Amino acid sequence: MIRIRGVSKGFGHEPLLSGIDLNIPDGIRFGIIGPAASGKSVLLKLICGLESPDEGAIEIDGEDITGYDETAMMKVRQRVGMLFQNYALFDFMTVAQNVAFPLVRRGELAPEQIDEQVRARLRAVGLAGSEDKMPSELSGGMKKRVGIARATIARSEIVIYDEPTAGLDPVTTSKVYDLLRGDHEASGGTVVAVSSDVAALAAFTDQIAMLYDGTIRYQGPSSEIRDAQDPVVRQFVRGDLEGPL
Repeated sequence: MIRIRGVSKGFGHEPLLSGIDLNIPDGIRFGIIGPAASGKSVLLKLICGLESPDEGAIEIDGEDITGYDETAMMKVRQRVGMLFQNYALFDFMTVAQNVAFPLVRRGELAPEQIDEQVRARLRAVGLAGSEDKMPSELSGGMKKRVGIARATIARSEIVIYDEPTAGLDPVTTSKVYDLLRGDHEASGGTVVAVSSDVAALAAFTDQIAMLYDGTIRYQGPSSEIRDAQDPVVRQFVRGDLEGPL
């Protein structure tokens, strides 16, 4: 579903990603891990066209989106749902309006159909009755769930989660991953998730990749990453004090 070929990206004179090659098969749950400021969120933005690579190519379902203008990119983004790390909720919209936003933008459903889907999605994330609240009235965990509802309401072919459980307690983290797992099983789409919670992400995903120093140090089954041959990967995943990190 997603093919990344020789992608490099920098800001100013600082290179961040250097020659990234990555294959994300259709229909799987794929995780990306790495130290802070290693470029994980930037890689997600490159995938959904919010940033453009300096070099290399990105393909979505066989379609090279590199160099697309804004009009063409809008069509690509309609195939992608995204949960942003900082929620990115519109503070001037109610919860219901935030969740409805992707459906309204598509313009394919009548208002009453959108309202029905919004209420169903909010029930699914445990926020029934919160439709008329403003984002400022919500806790961090509630904002995260509103973001998940918005990212998944359109049943997009690709759903991207940037730190879906950051700042949440262990019980809420388990509930969120259970919700994401159920959504994926129902939709059959392709999921790409970034998280600092390596153990929880590895348990949730089928395959995982590790970014370090601008390159991919590991890509393979999530269940095997703890025993990776690369000492950098092994130390990062296990949290060992001794090692090359």
